Amino acid sequence: ITKKVSEIIVKKLGVTEAEVTLNASYVEDLGADSLDQVELVMEFEDSFGLGEKIPEEEAAKLTTVGSTIDYLVKKLGK
Repeated sequence: ITKKVSEIIVKKLGVTEAEVTLNASYVEDLGADSLDQVELVMEFEDSFGLGEKIPEEEAAKLTTVGSTIDYLVKKLGK
């Protein structure tokens, strides 16, 4: 999960893999804007085959790489 999340972030935001750390904030550290964040959530939904949308209130909590990975691990039960 971590590797796939990292690859998506690198591709979508044009940052290096070294910048994608668990504590990296999408906005402050990786330069994402609100549209980038929406696109990332959509990409996570598709890439991980969630079969459902991540609820907006949950998506709003996905502010760092680590929080996204934790969410996906819980959601996917892995």
